[in-house]
Amino acid sequence: MTVIIFIIVLAILIFVHELGHFLFARWCGIRVDEFALGFGPKIFSKKVGATIYSLNLIPFGGYVKIFGENPDEESISGPDSARSFVNKSKLEQIAVLGAGVLFNFIFAWAIITIAFLSGVLASKDSYPQYTDRMENSHIAITFINPSSPAEKAGLKPGDELIASSVEEIQNNINASKENGVKIKYRRDGEEIEKSIIAEKGIVEDKYAIGIAMDNVSTLKLPIHLAIYESARFTIHIISATFVGIWDLIYGIFDGSSNMSAVTGPIGIAGLVGDAAKLGFTYLLMFTAIISINLGVLNFIPFPALDGGRIFFVIIESIIRRPIKPVIANTVNAIGFGLLILLMIVVTYKDIAKLFVD
Repeated sequence: MTVIIFIIVLAILIFVHELGHFLFARWCGIRVDEFALGFGPKIFSKKVGATIYSLNLIPFGGYVKIFGENPDEESISGPDSARSFVNKSKLEQIAVLGAGVLFNFIFAWAIITIAFLSGVLASKDSYPQYTDRMENSHIAITFINPSSPAEKAGLKPGDELIASSVEEIQNNINASKENGVKIKYRRDGEEIEKSIIAEKGIVEDKYAIGIAMDNVSTLKLPIHLAIYESARFTIHIISATFVGIWDLIYGIFDGSSNMSAVTGPIGIAGLVGDAAKLGFTYLLMFTAIISINLGVLNFIPFPALDGGRIFFVIIESIIRRPIKPVIANTVNAIGFGLLILLMIVVTYKDIAKLFVD
């Protein structure tokens, strides 16, 4: 079931991203030769007008084949060159290339709005203006450190801790030292108690079991407030994701990056499964975060990504002449190969982690 949910989520996000490219290309009068979900052998294909719509065997990806995006003699000066990407204005090219990212962000905004309408877990500290709209107040685990005592004991984000306050739990854990502390929590209506041995080093100068907690309540908003708050939340996540990726890339050069935190399709599939088990709104929020991450990653100015292609267009605008097609196509092919290699490495790490854990 986890695999099925992950494939559905991934297919929706890819469809949304490629739909952005497709619609903007059509809007700019550019010929679209193919709209495909997945890679590899075709399961189904149908040509409507000038466009072939395809469903392919390998679900981890998708593409829109835009006439002239990879320039050749036909797209530059052929009989249908007026409908070629390469012969459109630089602003139209940037709009088409950036539309996938834009649609990922808009989609995230839309499903976060649905989550707020349905009811999401929210901290009173984060939304003090809506305390009168909050119900079912409790202490919840919001994050668990990988490989921490809490994770090894089977605690999960969303578990409802049974205590009078966050401070009481923290004090009990710290006071237990290495003797073990009893943690009472509720999951799916069942009360559970586990003894967990705390460790030093997770939190500075304190014993901890590797959880983050917060006083949360179910917040349900009317449509106008849901739209507004989801927009604020979306902008916050976009900003935080850009900062996080920048820190990761910068840290590669100074040795401060923690590459163990990077996960691939298999790791994400597990997280999607966990979110689905916690409930519909959890799945919606996690899908929105994946959509934002997909958009931000595609905006990085790296060859073969949307951001890299936009960077090429900007360079052409500055030097006032097109980059030679053979150079652009070769650089993008190399970039695509490096991205595939990175995905293989990260996927291998995910698989290895399953056996180690």
